[in-house]
Amino acid sequence: MQSGISASKELVSQFNDLLGSSSTFGLLVNIANEQLQPIQTLTSSPGSSFASNVDSLLTPHIKEKEALYIILRRYDSSPALVAVTYVPDTAPVRQKMLFAATRLTLVRELGSEHFRETIFATTAKELTSAGFEKHDAHTALDAPLTEEEKSLGEVKRAEQEAGSGTSKREIHLGSQMAMPMGDDAMMSLKELAMGEGVGVVSLKVNPTTETIDLLPAPSSTPDSLSSLVSSISTTEPRFTFYRYTHTHNGSEESPVLFFYTNPSSNGGRVAIKQRMLYPLMKRAVLEVASKEGLNPDKKFEVEEPSEITEESVLAELHPKVVESRGFARPKRPGGR
Repeated sequence: MQSGISASKELVSQFNDLLGSSSTFGLLVNIANEQLQPIQTLTSSPGSSFASNVDSLLTPHIKEKEALYIILRRYDSSPALVAVTYVPDTAPVRQKMLFAATRLTLVRELGSEHFRETIFATTAKELTSAGFEKHDAHTALDAPLTEEEKSLGEVKRAEQEAGSGTSKREIHLGSQMAMPMGDDAMMSLKELAMGEGVGVVSLKVNPTTETIDLLPAPSSTPDSLSSLVSSISTTEPRFTFYRYTHTHNGSEESPVLFFYTNPSSNGGRVAIKQRMLYPLMKRAVLEVASKEGLNPDKKFEVEEPSEITEESVLAELHPKVVESRGFARPKRPGGR
């Protein structure tokens, strides 16, 4: 379910002014009258730093019980902006759900090419200069760590075993391995759990950075499994969460399904490594989804997306009950 909220003309105009003026540090946005509306422009002083601007210009506008969208100029090169969604835990429930469901719309309507990153914050401390420093330090840890290197060593050994045909083994994530998933991906999982968004979340493993990337969301919810399947790559593995709304025995049901597709048609050494990374990441993806409140009702693991059919999915969701007829006693010979 989409929020149906769009950017107002005033917001688009002020956002364009921000793009054209290096002295404009930021733009504060809220939701009013079913639209994204600008509420305050933050203008910086010549020579001021990002840290000083955050503490002097942004911090006074952060309230403990009020959600807010924040667009900040942070980098000298393009894309220069960051989009922050501030949703404090103490905000009204409806406001939290509305802001969460619309955060991707804000970036999409203003142009995702202008934003280098998106940040989701729940406390005022995160939106101070110290909070941004902590965020940067955490982001830097997304580079391969010792534990990740150990896990990748397991991948290489599994490749060798697969190549020689010696055995199969499940690759487990190390207990200390930080999950390299962006805020936008985690927020999309949370939206799906709450019944918001477009009803589908597609993820892929970036083999270069070994992170989980969120794929662009469709403009509307796939209205059938066949339309969902047509959007899943036939050449690269994918993790797909989908809220499958259908009618069974006269009642509408909307279970969340998880599909792990790993096409075998894309050969080559690079493809093999990519295929091996997905089993490593699958459990972690499901664990992160669970922490965001999303627990799939059914999980499917197939090679080709074409294997996902309405018939096979419905058979798993609603297995037919075989009636027991009992033991039929044979008739006595010559009896009545």
